[in-house]
Amino acid sequence: MSDRAENLKKRVQGTLQLGRALHFVWKSSKGLSIVNGLLVALQGLLPILPLYLMKLLVEALTGTYAAPDIRQVLFLVSMIGAVTLFSATIRSISGLVSEEQAAIITDHMNDVIHAKSIEVDLEYYESSQYYDTLHRAQREAPFRPTKIVNGLVQLGINGVSILAVTGLLFSFHWSIAIVILASVIPGIAVRLLYADNMYQWQRKRTSNERYADFFNWILTGNTHAKEVRLFDLGPLFMARFRDLRGNLRREKLDMAIKRSIAELVAQTSATVAIYGSCAFVAYRTLQGTNTLGDMIMYYQAFQRLQGFLQGMLGTLAGLYEDNLFISNLYEFLDIQPQITEPACDRPIPQPVQTGIALNHVSFKYSPGTKTILDDISLTIRSGEVVAFVGENGSGKTTLIKLLCRLYDPASGNITLDGTDLREFRTKTLRRAMTVIFQDYAHYELTARENIWVGNSILPPDHESIFDAARRSGADEVITALPRGYDTVLGNRFENGQELSIGEWQKVALARAFTRDAQIIVLDEPTSSMDTKAEYEVFRNFRRLTEGRTAIIISHRFSTVRMADRIYVLKSGKIIEGGTHDELMALGGDYARAFEIQAHQYR
Repeated sequence: MSDRAENLKKRVQGTLQLGRALHFVWKSSKGLSIVNGLLVALQGLLPILPLYLMKLLVEALTGTYAAPDIRQVLFLVSMIGAVTLFSATIRSISGLVSEEQAAIITDHMNDVIHAKSIEVDLEYYESSQYYDTLHRAQREAPFRPTKIVNGLVQLGINGVSILAVTGLLFSFHWSIAIVILASVIPGIAVRLLYADNMYQWQRKRTSNERYADFFNWILTGNTHAKEVRLFDLGPLFMARFRDLRGNLRREKLDMAIKRSIAELVAQTSATVAIYGSCAFVAYRTLQGTNTLGDMIMYYQAFQRLQGFLQGMLGTLAGLYEDNLFISNLYEFLDIQPQITEPACDRPIPQPVQTGIALNHVSFKYSPGTKTILDDISLTIRSGEVVAFVGENGSGKTTLIKLLCRLYDPASGNITLDGTDLREFRTKTLRRAMTVIFQDYAHYELTARENIWVGNSILPPDHESIFDAARRSGADEVITALPRGYDTVLGNRFENGQELSIGEWQKVALARAFTRDAQIIVLDEPTSSMDTKAEYEVFRNFRRLTEGRTAIIISHRFSTVRMADRIYVLKSGKIIEGGTHDELMALGGDYARAFEIQAHQYR
């Protein structure tokens, strides 16, 4: 492709990006956008009126055409004051409109980012490139569309004013207007060039910025607080944060210095053109071609035009920069999910008849990485309790993620009553399941809400919330809190109460129990509970799973031995399967692991 064609393509893409930003603005605040447009026209035309009124005032005072008339002078002074006051009022209204519109747009763009964030597939979180893209989008989304709107508003004001003043100067001499307009071209070129340089620099330094944010998070958050103190890591991470921020700051300052020098050169040429033109007007006045009022009017017009041109120069460069940087937002919004939805929403069988079948399922998280699941085939019958055991990294949790369609198999398929899971909508499929992963979430909400979010279609005070808490053992923990179920959990917010790891796990387990789902999946459900709490949970487990299919992942054999069938995974393959007694009789990996664990309690 030729350079001309490539440049044309970039300009078209830039225009489309600008149009997309305006669509966000229009969608979030139609009424305010219309009001802003009307205010732009007023603010653009109003600066011309005082110039003409001042010309008339000077001519009235100097008696250019007749003897001075005090009533005419007072009238012109009053008119200038009224126009000035009216202009100030319009600016104030415009400022309020812009401020309100900016707040609305910011909230709308946060909604757009949040909606996209929950839409993207889980696999994107395995990629550093995704985090770079998300970081850039989060940085730009809240304010770039607003800046573009404000820039266009200012551009409109300056544009209307420049056209009006230029028309005035054309009435004096056409060459003056052309010289002044041409004088701004070098400045525009400089600003556009350095806007592009800054955009490229920030894209290249996204990873470094995220590293700096990472060290800041370690130093200020509670996740690493204990180890930072125990291992005296504070000075190390502070130094790394300072080094990263220092390098970024120095590189940015170097670019700013070069830009300032280039802008100064461009501004010098513009100033020479402006005041050279002013000298020409003064010369014409000395010759008697113009009146003193004309001289003052044109002089003020030059000053106003210089201000308008400088404003327009900065606005154009800012718009170009904003248009470049908002592409970071579009890069994020244009991410396409790999988990595709079927055209029709097939209903989940009620009840499930034959169960779940994995047919030669293989999976790896990304190309070039090791295979996590290798040719897995098994059947989980309806109403059956199945347990998966194996070493860390053997593929147990990954298998659950495939079952929930957080990922799709690389090959093979998973069926529910003979229907491929990909034929169900993800929301429909996941509503039929209740899942608790070993890395369950700690929601810093009330205890009631922490359980309720497991089935948020219920009323927040539904009896099933309390019933689920009793089944998981969380009720005893929660009722002992200062405000019971209305106590905020965690210490991030005022009056919050932190729980132990085991207590949090009871709350998370209750969350899973609130959903009346046909399939229950528990990934290490009692790993942080003491022996008594674990016993209480599983004492009622059969009653909880009656008529449902249950899948359990656990390293505790006291938990898995109650399953109807147990599968042992190793390096992504199923190497053993059967009941507890069958596997013990087999004398394989399961039996050896069971004996090692049982020996610890003897």
